[in-house]
Order: sequence, then structure tokens, then C-alpha cells
Amino acid sequence: MFTLLKREGHARRGRLSTPHGTIETPVFMNVGTQAAIKGAISAHDLTELGCQVELSNTYHLHVRPGDALIRRMGGLHRFMGWDGPILTDSGGFQIFSLAGLRRIKEEGVSFHSHVDGAIIFMGPEESMRIQSNLGSDIAMAFDECVKIPSPYEYVKASCARTARWLARCKTALAEYNREEDAVNPGQMLFGINQGAVFHDLRIAHMKQIAELELPGYAIGGLAVGETHQEMYDTIEAVEEYMPADKPRYLMGVGTPGNIIESVARGVDFFDCVMPTRNGRHGHVYTWDGVLNLNNRRYAEDPSPIDPRCGCPVCRRYSRSYLRHLIKAQEALALRLASAHNLWFYNHLMEAIRENLDQGTFAAFQREYSDKLSARI
Repeated sequence: MFTLLKREGHARRGRLSTPHGTIETPVFMNVGTQAAIKGAISAHDLTELGCQVELSNTYHLHVRPGDALIRRMGGLHRFMGWDGPILTDSGGFQIFSLAGLRRIKEEGVSFHSHVDGAIIFMGPEESMRIQSNLGSDIAMAFDECVKIPSPYEYVKASCARTARWLARCKTALAEYNREEDAVNPGQMLFGINQGAVFHDLRIAHMKQIAELELPGYAIGGLAVGETHQEMYDTIEAVEEYMPADKPRYLMGVGTPGNIIESVARGVDFFDCVMPTRNGRHGHVYTWDGVLNLNNRRYAEDPSPIDPRCGCPVCRRYSRSYLRHLIKAQEALALRLASAHNLWFYNHLMEAIRENLDQGTFAAFQREYSDKLSARI
């Protein structure tokens, strides 16, 4: 399913085939947590913005509107009108970050819904059933995302439990895929490496879960408070032990500079809410760095956000107009800024792939790694 086309140092150029299309990697997945991109971006918009993969969340869709309802509506692709590949996060991160009271045991986790306080139980089998009902192309394993910092012995025990949960995820999803009425019988399972910033735990856990020979593997539990250098060091430590013939996903990352640096360290898949979240606050990305449209200097600026950008927003609107929409608190401001930022991220990945194809990624990294995340 995954073909490694080329390497430049540790950076990789690849291609993953899924039931809903081929993904060219490295790739940035556009986050639609509740089957919608925040900023009023529709599935139709995603196609125009260059999106390859949409990402939705198991926990949120289970709580509302319910995965059984989405199954009855034909699955997540049909429900939201997106016919490209979809990855669903298992809900583990949300359970451990949003839920107030929770109880972890070997079977799974009992917790209170952040919506209405109802008690919910989720374990590997439940997470896989929900994702099977959604019918995504890539289902993420159910895991525990521990806080950083956390005690070494706790993280070690958590890694062992997460590995046991992963084996149960594999068994359950294989069973659900064999059902005659499976929404997407070609659904793939990606395992998740944990271990906080303890390199020995990361390596041991990666070796253990690699034995399951899954279609792909993720590095989870980062971008949760550690420094950028700690994140990079952790990627470097574990990358050597990740199967070279399987895609690698760094969960929840990040800035343009984070992405470029992580590609250089062997990562293929990324996701982050940053493009839309920052866009909703008037912070937009350009090839010269991050621009804050709230600044007075743009009040009479007739230029597009980025003169080198070909997105629908830059083709039609000025910085002056966008700043006006932000100051007037018009909803259109959120939509236009989010659309531009998603275009930028998707086409940043396209530029990374082109440079990998041409063998010039190292020069691209030197030029843009620091520049793209800097404030103008």
C-alpha cells in the first residue's frame, strides 16, 4: 500500500494507496474534527485548496451526532460530502485532555463527556467499532497520551498498556472489516508510539509495536508542552526503529518550520489545527513568514496576503479588506483567512515534495525552516 519513491538524507518521498485515493507524501492532513473544517470551510472548498486527506475525530463524532447515525447515513465520506481519503483519530488524546473525571483500567477508560457529562466507556474494541462505523480509510489505534513531564515508571507502564491495547485494536478492526456490511472493508490501522521524551521507552515501545506489522505507524504524545528541540530529538531517537516501508505520522504538528524539520527527520504525515485556529485570529502564513492582519499597517494595504500565493483569497482580496472584516468581526474574515492558511500548508507540502523529487530539499530546508514560522 505504501511505496517509498525517493530519499534525501532521512527525508522521504512516498505514495500511499487507500480505498478513497492515492496520497502523495509528505502530506499535511486538514483537520475537520467534527466532520467540518473550522472557519466555514466545506468539503468542496478542500478540493480547491489542495487538500489530500481530511482528518476527523472519533471521540467528538461519537458524542455528537453519534457514529451509529453516521453509519446509517452511509459513512463519514458520504455524510460530509468528501470523497478523498479520511483519517480518524482514535479519541485517546481527547479523552485524556478534555475529560474531567476518568478512570483507566486494562479494559479501557471510563470518563465523562465534555458535552453533557454522561459517562462513556471506551477501550480498543469500542474505538475500532466507532471508527469502523465512520468508515475512514485510516483508523488510529486507541492509546494513552501521557502528560509531559510525567514520572518515568508511569510512562513505562502506560507504554506497556498501550501496546496491549494496540494488539486488541488490530484483532477488533480485522473482525469488523470482515463484516458483510462494513462501511469501508479496506480500512487500515496505524499504531501509535508513546513514551513521552524518554528515548529508551520510545525505542522499546517502537520495537514492540513494529512486530505487529501494521500498515503505518505514528509518533504520538508530542507537541504537548516539550520544547521543539526535545521533539526533534525524540523523532531522531525513534525514527531508526520505525519500519522503513511503512508511512510515519507525527501527530498534532505543527508550525511550517516544525513540519520542514520533521520531514528532514523522516516523517511523512502531519496534522495540526494551527492553520485554521491562527487564521480565525487574523494570523496568516506567507513565504516570508507569519503576518498579523490586525496590525494598523495593513489598513490601507492593497496587496494580497502573499503576492506569490495563488489561493482564491489572494487572487481576489486585499490585506486592507481582510483587516476590515476582522475588525468588523464579520464571519467572512474567518473563512477567508482559514482558506488561505490551508492553501498555504497544502502547497508547502507540495513544494516539499517537489524539492524531494529534484534532490534539493536540503537547500529548501535551509532557506525556509526558520523563515516561515517567524513573525513579520
